Amino acid sequence: MATSDSAPRARGEYAKSSQRRKEIISAAVEVFSESGFRDGTLRTVAERAGMTHAGMRHHFPTKVDLLEAVLKWREVETLERARLTHPIGIDVIRTWIASVAENTTRPALVELEAVLSAEAISADNPAHEYFNDLYRRAEDLLTRAFATMAERGELRAEIESEVAARLVLSTTLGLQSLWLRNRSIDVATELRIYTGVLLTVEL
Repeated sequence: MATSDSAPRARGEYAKSSQRRKEIISAAVEVFSESGFRDGTLRTVAERAGMTHAGMRHHFPTKVDLLEAVLKWREVETLERARLTHPIGIDVIRTWIASVAENTTRPALVELEAVLSAEAISADNPAHEYFNDLYRRAEDLLTRAFATMAERGELRAEIESEVAARLVLSTTLGLQSLWLRNRSIDVATELRIYTGVLLTVEL
């Protein structure tokens, strides 16, 4: 029969394990941002997290397991900022630009995506399908927003919503890539200017 303090101890162990996983993921974000998935090693991540290689592998047995956790972290970070709003039409674009501005205050997120997505172009990379799906969903989101704007006369008549979506997505990725090399670039302001060319209204 379990003692009366077994449940609190179990919860304490769970909390400790959960915190350790967060520390490992945080270290992995740094390592993968700096070295990429291919060259970033589990030993380096373990050292950055202040633990042994064997101890880290207790939480993440393989590098693919750790990559999946990092990508999940990235997804949660992005969704958390948007969870309280349900924008449509032009508000989607405004929210998108605000999110891009927020990203520049958290360069690890931008660096992580830039490095991992570049490596994931290869079909045998474990993050290949993840980034394909990520950008597909982003393009679909923007396409729906521009389609709503077209119905309202807010998108220039000669521009198709799908084209506008790809322009905004590719411009976002390109500006963020340039920003990683030149932090003086105001990514959000330039993105707002470029996107504004597609519209008949002010952003």
